[in-house]
Amino acid sequence: MAIELSNEQLFLHVVEAGSFKAAAEQLGIDPSLVSRRIVSLEQRLNVKLMTRSTKRSYPTEAGEQYYQGLRKLLDEQQALESQISQTNEIPSGKLRVAAPHDFARQFVLPVLTQMNELYASLSIELTLSSQYEDLIGQGIDVAIRVGELPDSSLRSKKLGEVRRVLVASSAYLMRKGVPTDITMLSEHDFIFYSGAQAQKPIEIGAKSVKVQGRFIVNSVSALRDLVLQGQGIHLGPKWAFNEALASGDVVQLFKDQPLKGFPLHALYPCRAFVPAKVRVFIDTLYAQCQQQGLG
Repeated sequence: MAIELSNEQLFLHVVEAGSFKAAAEQLGIDPSLVSRRIVSLEQRLNVKLMTRSTKRSYPTEAGEQYYQGLRKLLDEQQALESQISQTNEIPSGKLRVAAPHDFARQFVLPVLTQMNELYASLSIELTLSSQYEDLIGQGIDVAIRVGELPDSSLRSKKLGEVRRVLVASSAYLMRKGVPTDITMLSEHDFIFYSGAQAQKPIEIGAKSVKVQGRFIVNSVSALRDLVLQGQGIHLGPKWAFNEALASGDVVQLFKDQPLKGFPLHALYPCRAFVPAKVRVFIDTLYAQCQQQGLG
């Protein structure tokens, strides 16, 4: 497939991947072939399009202008073909998704499994990560992110709101006592998801309190296990503790006090043409999130 790409299409891949090597890896071809094809394009246009370096390659001023024009033309062509082709309504090709590990297990994998069973022409690559990837550079179609979004040229669709709860096991509360006032939380042991969370005071309603703890674990499932084992109190996503709350294995503290949640978004490259595989995945994931109480 990569060999069938025109020199112009290869040029787009190089710019978006950030280097000749990265583009070649994504396309499954030899980097020297990519380099020769771009040189051929530069010779035809009689202008230098790329500035080459060891790790990254950048478009020249003329190259950037050429890239923007080509990108627009290709997007318009794909949008036009989408309108006149019924086959575009069927997801196909490779769908690359990035999502936080525990959220992916609970929400994303069921959607991808469903799509895998429905669409024989679709292949799937899931990257488990909480970092903000370079979507275009890494060839990722959709990234799922929890929290406020930084300024970006990416498109986004809000999937819902991650509600948070303050929880502890009954065994822990019997041993350490049940806090009846928010200020009493400073006397308890907390389990944190990250160092950043450990540094921030907990805000409940109009009050805030600085808390402390000796456990930092960047895994929601591991945090849940620690809470169930009576290792401390945790402020985390309600969806992760729904079963434990229903069974009574954990107790929600200050249940009537409002806790700020986090927005949940799907991010994808900003282009005129959005492939069916991306549209169907985002729409299905949105329905899944609404069904499971993240609306």
